[in-house]
Amino acid sequence: MSILDRVLILMMSLLAAYEIVVGIDKLSTAPIIAYTIAFGVLLVAGLLLIILGFETLDDPVVVIVSTIIPLSLSLGLVWDHLASFRTLYLIFTIIGFLAVTFTRSFRVPSIISTIVITITHGIAGLTIFLLPIIISVQGQTKPAFALVGVGGALIGIGGLLLSFLKAGKPILSRETIFKILPGLLLLMTVCFVAGLKFG
Repeated sequence: MSILDRVLILMMSLLAAYEIVVGIDKLSTAPIIAYTIAFGVLLVAGLLLIILGFETLDDPVVVIVSTIIPLSLSLGLVWDHLASFRTLYLIFTIIGFLAVTFTRSFRVPSIISTIVITITHGIAGLTIFLLPIIISVQGQTKPAFALVGVGGALIGIGGLLLSFLKAGKPILSRETIFKILPGLLLLMTVCFVAGLKFG
């Protein structure tokens, strides 16, 4: 990991810390908890990347921990903007996280673990991507809130690149993925923070 990579990831971590401390203080309790968990995991992940380098991404626990970010972000969005789906989506996030944890902690057929991670990340990712854009277009929020959806698209791209890499069928080479990942993570966090603050 180059010095520039570490600087970009440090900037991402500082933005995540800012969002935890300052950025989400005007929301109700449940979204604050959900966003705090998501940005807290992002902050810790950033610091671990700075300290340990990209090798930490090879740890199987990373898949489990990284699931927390999209699930928590999407739960916060649903809780804040789709009141009628709150309970249903909360149940989905709990079951999804437990299913990912189970399939990554015990020996199960790879097809099952792939299906579980695809469904869990797919639903959470589409929620983060589509919901902010739709409600901002409908005028329920300020236009800037659509940036959260852009951040959702970026986290989806990053997750896709890493998932195919771990599966042994990389879309890009390992070196290329690690070269663009720090900038992608920073841009994603900028979009999340700006969207939540100005939307």
